[in-house]
Amino acid sequence: MAKERGLISPSDFAQLQKYMEYSTKKVSDVLKLFEDGEMAKYVQGDAIGYEGFQQFLKIYLEVDNVPRHLSLALFQSFETGHCLNETNVTKDVVCLNDVSCYFSLLEGGRPEDKLEFTFKLYDTDRNGILDSSEVDKIILQMMRVAEYLDWDVSELRPILQEMMKEIDYDGSGSVSQAEWVRAGATTVPLLVLLGLEMTLKDDGQHMWRPKRFPRPVYCNLCESSIGLGKQGLSCNLCKYTVHDQCAMKALPCEVSTYAKSRKDIGVQSHVWVRGGCESGRCDRCQKKIRIYHSLTGLHCVWCHLEIHDDCLQAVGHECDCGLLRDHILPPSSIYPSVLASGPDRKNSKTSQKTMDDLNLSTSEALRIDPVPNTHPLLVFVNPKSGGKQGQRVLWKVQYILNPRQVFNLLKDGPEIGLRLFKDVPDSRILVCGGDGTVGWILETIDKANLPVLPPVAVLPLGTGNDLARCLRWGGGYEGQNLAKILKDLEMSKVVHMDRWSVEVIPQQTEEKSDPVPFQIINNYFSIGVDASIAHRFHIMREKYPEKFNSRMKNKLWYFEFATSESIFSTCKKLEESLTVEICGKPLDLSNLSLEGIAVLNIPSMHGGSNLWGDTRRPHGDIYGINQALGATAKVITDPDILKTCVPDLSDKRLEVVGLEGAIEMGQIYTKLKNAGRRLAKCSEITFHTTKTLPMQIDGEPWMQTPCTIKITHKNQMPMLMGPPPRSTNFFGFLS
Repeated sequence: MAKERGLISPSDFAQLQKYMEYSTKKVSDVLKLFEDGEMAKYVQGDAIGYEGFQQFLKIYLEVDNVPRHLSLALFQSFETGHCLNETNVTKDVVCLNDVSCYFSLLEGGRPEDKLEFTFKLYDTDRNGILDSSEVDKIILQMMRVAEYLDWDVSELRPILQEMMKEIDYDGSGSVSQAEWVRAGATTVPLLVLLGLEMTLKDDGQHMWRPKRFPRPVYCNLCESSIGLGKQGLSCNLCKYTVHDQCAMKALPCEVSTYAKSRKDIGVQSHVWVRGGCESGRCDRCQKKIRIYHSLTGLHCVWCHLEIHDDCLQAVGHECDCGLLRDHILPPSSIYPSVLASGPDRKNSKTSQKTMDDLNLSTSEALRIDPVPNTHPLLVFVNPKSGGKQGQRVLWKVQYILNPRQVFNLLKDGPEIGLRLFKDVPDSRILVCGGDGTVGWILETIDKANLPVLPPVAVLPLGTGNDLARCLRWGGGYEGQNLAKILKDLEMSKVVHMDRWSVEVIPQQTEEKSDPVPFQIINNYFSIGVDASIAHRFHIMREKYPEKFNSRMKNKLWYFEFATSESIFSTCKKLEESLTVEICGKPLDLSNLSLEGIAVLNIPSMHGGSNLWGDTRRPHGDIYGINQALGATAKVITDPDILKTCVPDLSDKRLEVVGLEGAIEMGQIYTKLKNAGRRLAKCSEITFHTTKTLPMQIDGEPWMQTPCTIKITHKNQMPMLMGPPPRSTNFFGFLS
């Protein structure tokens, strides 16, 4: 039962993780405030009461009000009835060290640092020694964290017990800090639990991740069943799978992500690993592989063929990288610069380095010669996008492709990958994340001065994803087959998307503006009612992130803010607070009553709302009409012509839409109304405002004091448009 085990509910734990994701505080910083700072008044011996615990949460999670049900459930989960020093301690308290230990295990950081920090928490006399009961308290918090993270603690407990036996080899019952850290750092399951970020070293180390198996799976080491629904550890590189307790004895990883000698350059060989035959059918003889009875069958890490052991001789030695060969950079195509021959070797910056010196951590250390007639894929993944989806996608593409092609944006950033692929011909980029992540990559490409701009595709994660919708990649990844998505990418076509510069010139006033979030528009800009709703939405989501964890909840919140905005009408008679110039000519707003203006580069906002609306096909050739207008008319304001205008990502023009109020905006967002009022198409637009107004760029809102805003064409970026769906609307975008 949860209370006796000191557990909070899964929903409470998920809510806590959301708060921690947005917080920038470290446990060590908060602990100092309670030890000798302004929070010391809440400490009773080594304990704190509920009021002190609430203060701890407020500071650590950086929120004004933690929901009472969450703070109370957490507090009760720490109540064990004892502390290190129970003198003058009242009832209903929790041990401050237990609380600090628990949160330190959950937060980011190196496992070695966590091991050291937790040891010092309980080393109250600072002699560098803990007795067994104190170490048990650390292990208790580790077990609690493991259980919340859905680990099988029945398997983890004996691993930790065995670790403790090895530490306390003389049976003295005491452990030094050095012994504790050294033992923890060599216990693979514990390192994975503590958040070890495995790095790609190509030295035989596996890249472990915890995995729970929905079907019978057999351990590659001991060959016994891991058990249905049980957890084990699986290598991201080769799918070598083991029990938690078998990880320390696992055979080295056989995957090499690059050619380590000249004989390995050019021709790729199969790399076979036992087990991992998920399809249960041999790709050679088409007969069943009896995967549910024992560790049987072989799978190739690169082409992903699955065969019987007896079919191995018939397959041959050379590997063609299978169905996804167009995207994959096989190890035979990547090699250290020191292996370059002839003039290339003389020009290599790293020709004097040894293989050990290289460590292959820099783009200059490697050369890439892709397989002819292929389009190597450079993949950027934001693991925080889409909740846990981002991390899962990272794991999957590391296995499907060469891990050298896949970059964790939060760990590596985009620059290293772009430098590595700088001279790779016919390469493509896949960005796995939301619109903000895509904007980050496009901006980095701008600054990279690449000789050729590779086209960019999007795997949308999370909510919103307006750009991905317009490029036919959908509104959000929901666990679909990644291999199928990559095959669709092969059939994509290149479109050149306009991008726009934004210059905000504030007037001299005593008021202070919020920071302008971006200087480039990829999707849209808006001012007035729409931005006001987005601003309220943004503030509330920052304060209560757990309330915005699904598309449906986001829609309901947006509709609520729109309803509230319609009552207060904070942007009423917007035309009296600003003037608009399009290509130097004033836009007449005198006969309109507007509360907002949106400037669109793509026909999607707020997760699929098309403010421009559908365009009915008039008699004649619409494409010809728009092409003719595009050649001569940088400005279109005639209502009859605007009715025939179709949004185009590549026409170097923006669509300008007027919004009459919050109710209209809410109706468009919830698909109850088709569109706003079409005002213009133009290639340049300038706003002059006379009061503080809400604004937004690509979904990021801010409050702006009186200013001048100039929007001009910056450049075009090659993007990949997904293959047409079976059913499309008139624009060719996903219906």
